[in-house]
Amino acid sequence: MQRVSPVAIFLVTLLMLSLGAGGTLAQEQTIEPFGTSPAPLTPAIRVGNTIYVSGQVPLDAEFNLVGDDIASQTEQVLRNIEQVLALAGASLDDVVKTLVILTDIQRDFAGMNEVYAEFFSEPYPARSTLGGDLVVESWLVEIEVIAIVD
Repeated sequence: MQRVSPVAIFLVTLLMLSLGAGGTLAQEQTIEPFGTSPAPLTPAIRVGNTIYVSGQVPLDAEFNLVGDDIASQTEQVLRNIEQVLALAGASLDDVVKTLVILTDIQRDFAGMNEVYAEFFSEPYPARSTLGGDLVVESWLVEIEVIAIVD
C-alpha cells in the first residue's frame, strides 16, 4: 500500500476548496497575487475573500536567516506572515487555519507554541503541526496560513 504525505493531503484539500462546483475556479472569483519571491511561488494569493499565504520561513527582507533557535525563528516567520497578510489587506486576526512544519517536532514544539501563542488570540486558528525536513537545514520552522476577510 502506498503512503500519502499529510502535506499532499493538505494541498489537495486547499485546491478542492478553491474550485467551483464544476472543478474549475468559479468565474466570479478573481485571483489576486500579493508580494514577490525569488522562488517560483507567490507569497499570498487572494481568491474571493480567502487569502492563502505560502509557507513562510525565518528569513528577513534581505533573505538572511534570523536566529538559530526555535523561538527567534518562529517570531521571524510570524512577522513575515503579518507582513504578507498586510499586503493583502488582512491581519493575524483573520487567520482561520495554520500549518506548522518543524524539523524536530519533539525538541521544538513547546518553544514554537509559546511564541505562536503571543501572536494569535482566541479563538485560535485551527492548526496542524507536522515534523519534516525543510529545504534549508538551518531552518527550524515553516508556517503557512489561510485567512478569511470581508
